[in-house]
Amino acid sequence: MEGIEILRSRPKDAHKGDFGHLLVVAGSPGMTGAAGLAAISALRSGAGLVTLAVGASLYPLLASRFMELMFLPLPEKEDTLSPQSLPLIQEFIAKTDGLLIGPGLGRKKSISGLIAKLLNGLEKPLVLDADGLNALEGKSEILKKVKAPVIVTPHPGEMARLTGLKIEKIQKSRRETSLRFSREYNVVTVLKGHQTMVASPDSSLYLNFTGNPGLATAGSGDVLAGLIAGLLVQGLPVFSAASLGVYLHGLAGDLSSREKCEPSLLAGDLLEKIPSAIRFLLEQTQ
Repeated sequence: MEGIEILRSRPKDAHKGDFGHLLVVAGSPGMTGAAGLAAISALRSGAGLVTLAVGASLYPLLASRFMELMFLPLPEKEDTLSPQSLPLIQEFIAKTDGLLIGPGLGRKKSISGLIAKLLNGLEKPLVLDADGLNALEGKSEILKKVKAPVIVTPHPGEMARLTGLKIEKIQKSRRETSLRFSREYNVVTVLKGHQTMVASPDSSLYLNFTGNPGLATAGSGDVLAGLIAGLLVQGLPVFSAASLGVYLHGLAGDLSSREKCEPSLLAGDLLEKIPSAIRFLLEQTQ
């Protein structure tokens, strides 16, 4: 599996700064779980530091639950992030190696404007997921303004909003749709679903065969986004980070289903099996 070298061994004198610092901009009232799952998943992938940027009202709840994370509390307005959050996020980006934007952010109009301004000229590698993608409905051209490598992780519904195509057409032409979107917007596209597909602007294509229907559960996509982003800040190229993240996510689901059963799988089960998935992959490729 391309990219596994980064997971093989760590120098004895390694420190957390050697393995990347990820900023996760996520969460909103009622969707704090998405933020926590994504951020912890990034740590499970091996990222050295993860800072979760959330509304100040959500900070106490998340900080008490996820002690391994660092936090950037942000100003709020009407139960969503305030425009005053923008300069705070932009200032903090300089301290990081990459970003994950979107899980559980909500779909208010102010979020759409905030994300558009964040992306304009962004120079750090980015994973754009969930409401980060929904914010670009009818505005996909914004992606062309991002100077840094970008990975987008849409499910078919989000891809429909990004492209204007009907879901049925996307599902019938997953390969062509993914490659076309990647080439047009110069991004790596992770089109989620049965046999998740990863496409790059140079027409590279990875078709994933790990995973099972138990992954069709709330929070599963947040875990995937965090995995990919965590690998990205450790230094993997975007296509390798996306492909390896997809593989490990599906493998964690397969390992979980052996102990539980597909209908009962939870996103938290995937978090617990990421270490086993990484170990399995390393053992199989020695």
